[in-house]
Amino acid sequence: MANHRRLRAVAALAAVAALAVTSCGRSEKGSDAGPGASAAEGKTAEELVPASFRKSGVLRVATAVGYPPMEMYKPGTTELTGVDPDLAQAVADELGLELKLTNAAFDGLIPGLKSSRFDLVMSSMTDSPQRRQAVDFVDYFRTGGVIMTKKGNPEGIRTLDDLCGKNVVLAKGSSNLEIGQQKNAECDPKMRISQSEDAPTGLLQLESGRAVATIVDYPVAAMFAKKNPAYQVLPTQYGAAPWGIAVNKDQSGLRDAVQKALQGLIDNGGYKKILDKYGVADSAVPRATVNDGK
Repeated sequence: MANHRRLRAVAALAAVAALAVTSCGRSEKGSDAGPGASAAEGKTAEELVPASFRKSGVLRVATAVGYPPMEMYKPGTTELTGVDPDLAQAVADELGLELKLTNAAFDGLIPGLKSSRFDLVMSSMTDSPQRRQAVDFVDYFRTGGVIMTKKGNPEGIRTLDDLCGKNVVLAKGSSNLEIGQQKNAECDPKMRISQSEDAPTGLLQLESGRAVATIVDYPVAAMFAKKNPAYQVLPTQYGAAPWGIAVNKDQSGLRDAVQKALQGLIDNGGYKKILDKYGVADSAVPRATVNDGK
């Protein structure tokens, strides 16, 4: 339930945004490359790494555990794993740096980045206009909410339209709740929407028959369906938006190096291999872009 977690950071972000350094405006369509793209041509990701990082030899990346399969602990351990930790390691390798990965509270990630406690944030973070007041993003993932039903889809649900008139459970404070409520405004008859604390408790309502469908962020839905054959995930994603690797605005050199590293991983298949490992390849991006959120 990415957006539910991420809404908790709104107040912190409002304060942090005031500290953001002045930067040039960006195209509403985003950019395939950062402002330093011309200087980056013909150079490898490692060659683009700023001197201070080459000197330290370390890349400090922060994430917030608790959103599998993107970021989580290996069972029975405190070892970080998931799409973001694996991709962070791959990016660090491309940059020729040693990865130092830290788990932190989600609402402390951007403040920690702004105060130079971390060099990058990789934690299923939506590239939004509000966050771009404080940081830049190298976008690496694009996802939205998908409808989940019981296995076999006994109600024959295909799209949001088919939820009208039915019992639907949606997570409190999530963008998926907003998607459902917006659709419900058009419904006749109306959905009967109940709100759960999170995705897992919502899925329990499917099992008990109290609801016939829910909407869950695609990576989480894919994981639950893989682990529990009682659920089915419908293919269409709603409200899709990019997730980005957050970089401090005064670190444009690092941003460009990270973008180059990510593009290299896309080109050589390493990126797809990581997403395939966790069953989320449907959210892959075709190229590494900067500040591509809307």
